[in-house]
Amino acid sequence: MSDSTAPLIVLVEDEEHLAQGLLYNLQAEGYRTHHEADGDAALAYLLAPKADTAENIAAIVLDCMLPGADGFTIVRALREAQRYTPVLLLTARSRPEDVLEGIEAGADDYLAKPFDLNILLVRLKSLLRRTAWQNAATPETPPPVLADQSDEYSFNHRTIRFDTLELIAPNRTTHLTLMEADLLRHFTEREGQIVSRKQILEEVWRVHEDTDTRAIDNFIVRLRRYIEDDPSDPQHLVTVRGIGYRFLANP
Repeated sequence: MSDSTAPLIVLVEDEEHLAQGLLYNLQAEGYRTHHEADGDAALAYLLAPKADTAENIAAIVLDCMLPGADGFTIVRALREAQRYTPVLLLTARSRPEDVLEGIEAGADDYLAKPFDLNILLVRLKSLLRRTAWQNAATPETPPPVLADQSDEYSFNHRTIRFDTLELIAPNRTTHLTLMEADLLRHFTEREGQIVSRKQILEEVWRVHEDTDTRAIDNFIVRLRRYIEDDPSDPQHLVTVRGIGYRFLANP
């Protein structure tokens, strides 16, 4: 009998043998599971209101290619509905463009098929830890402030909280995906330096194959909406023509 308080993991995978193996191992790790093999059915389940808070989904393991709605469509729909459940996207090793499209759609992490089960479990635990930190960071119980402030970065009346995946601006708080937070951390740690598109692909998103980098440009457009006073005239995240981008805290 499963523990009703255990985290609920939703697996969306249409390959029956892979799905059954993952479900078995997730349950062996102590998780509750729910499986969908069709994208349309998965989207309906994930967007349905949950009357019982105990049934809130802890994380989603989502295949890119599905019958019905594909994984990218599902992620976009969740983010547009302001559902920030962590998503671990399963991609095809031969399609690095899947990685970029998934990142742009709002996935938190990805894993290329075929993958090692232990790596999947480690990635999943990492996403759940971040969710726990974020849930603990309420106005009544703010996250602990580290002595070196390494998990916060402030500029232009904005604060990035890397531990809780939030960007706090004067008039709103934006929930960041793990990929967004990782890229912002990469930029802030290299303040004033040129960061090439190749660096972003290899050092942040772990994509080593040659691929179309337009997804990076589209991703930067989204980040500018978060951090710029006027995204059409960026002052903090500026383009270095033909190379990449540079972050300036005080332009």
